[in-house]
Amino acid sequence: MAGGLKEVRERITSVQNTMQITSAMKMVAAAKLRRAQDAITRMRPYAEKLQAVLSNVSASLDSGEGVYSEKRDVKRVLLVAITSNRGLCGGFNNNIIKLVNNAIKQGDAAYHVLPLGKKANDAFKKDASLAPQGFEEDSWKIFDDLNFDAAQEVAEAIMEQFRAGTYDEVKIVYNKFVNAAVQEPTMEDYLPLEPLETSDEGPSGLDIEYIFEPNQTEIVERIIPNSLKVQLYKGLLDSHAAEHGARMTAMHQATENGGELLRELRISYNKARQAAITTEILEIVAGSEALDG
Repeated sequence: MAGGLKEVRERITSVQNTMQITSAMKMVAAAKLRRAQDAITRMRPYAEKLQAVLSNVSASLDSGEGVYSEKRDVKRVLLVAITSNRGLCGGFNNNIIKLVNNAIKQGDAAYHVLPLGKKANDAFKKDASLAPQGFEEDSWKIFDDLNFDAAQEVAEAIMEQFRAGTYDEVKIVYNKFVNAAVQEPTMEDYLPLEPLETSDEGPSGLDIEYIFEPNQTEIVERIIPNSLKVQLYKGLLDSHAAEHGARMTAMHQATENGGELLRELRISYNKARQAAITTEILEIVAGSEALDG
């Protein structure tokens, strides 16, 4: 019995140490989440409005002018898979990997995957047929120092491959940040630019007449590429905030589960200890009666 009590005590100590670690990781993730949430909250309204306006501008152009809105027969598709560099964040990374794999299985085109984040790189680098063309080998390290300049370089490479005809369609796959407890796996069309869907309930962006200054051609050549860079950066910021939210939630749940396990272990320890004490008392009484006899 003594051996059993020692084993339970060691498990209790192990669970307590693990709970301290998960609790500390939860607090660190919460602090990082505040900064990441502020960044995406400031970026999202601007990015969404810019995308809406420029999607309509691009759709209004002739096919020869709107290179980024050119529709082609979809034979080659690039999936930009955005994950984190680290784990311990629940199903955050697995949800993106599954979404990408399902798209590849269900699609008829040839798919390549551009991983942004270590977990995506680890998941897809083993399959050489999915390796993208025309990108730096270390593009997946973007979260080592996330900033607009790094996102801009990747976006420029994507646009260059689309213009060259290497890919007929580009989609971004990332976790959209909803709140600290909810992250929504999203597959978003990136190229070609799509016009906003019309609505029967009210006027849409397609009904708006724009005045182009200095001219429509310069809008295409300069502002639309800048908009695409902003859209990719928004996806990265979304994923960054969602990662910290997922990790905070996962560590909170792990700490709670550790607390429940700790209570069960303490009950088991107390029961075993009481049984050991009872056994010792019975042995003493039996020995005393034997001596008296």
